Amino acid sequence: MDSNFQRALSRVLKHEGGYVDHPKDPGGATNKGVTLATFRRYVKPTGTKADLRAITAEQVATVYYKHYWAAVHGAELPAGVDYAVFDLAVNSGPARAARFLQRVVGAAEDGRIGPATLAAVRKADPADVIARLCDARLAWLKTLKTWPTFGKGWELRVTEVRHDAILDAADEAFGKVVVEDGTTVTTDNAPSPTPQTPKTSQIGVLAAAIIGAILIALSQLWNWITGG
Repeated sequence: MDSNFQRALSRVLKHEGGYVDHPKDPGGATNKGVTLATFRRYVKPTGTKADLRAITAEQVATVYYKHYWAAVHGAELPAGVDYAVFDLAVNSGPARAARFLQRVVGAAEDGRIGPATLAAVRKADPADVIARLCDARLAWLKTLKTWPTFGKGWELRVTEVRHDAILDAADEAFGKVVVEDGTTVTTDNAPSPTPQTPKTSQIGVLAAAIIGAILIALSQLWNWITGG
């Protein structure tokens, strides 16, 4: 499992929380974002709610990798885009995540990410793909009948995903990677005699990251004011 998956998974799990069995949640019993149906598919065919409560970290990683990350070809997507698509797949299903991505990059919307979709993604600006994907995701969520119940949390989640994903894209644009221990290193260790001017696309990515941070702060401030 590549390091980008591990980083994306740790972020997703912060949003998913522990065991819940909300009567208004169509997914039913869920633990760390894993539904009972998905648990039975990838871990234990005869699994019960008690088994789901006791799910291990290794089982969680296996489910997320096979059911979501591999399904959307996360390892083949650009940095930042991989996380945005992965989180959408976890929240709303791999097929919907694929269709939303295909719509954003102008590929055929068949719900399966293949060579044509990947080629279209690679031609696009990562920050633009991330922003448009998150916009489409939020607009769709607002149409759901469960929005009044879960909307505030969904909106904060999408805002944070947008912010973190654009930062990932910025790191990639500026030649940085995050290794397994969480340390950020540059991919080019050669010293530069003079400061280098960032490319226009790099400036755009950085600006988008700053805007994302501001949106998160405003959302959190609004929740505090309204008592949310």
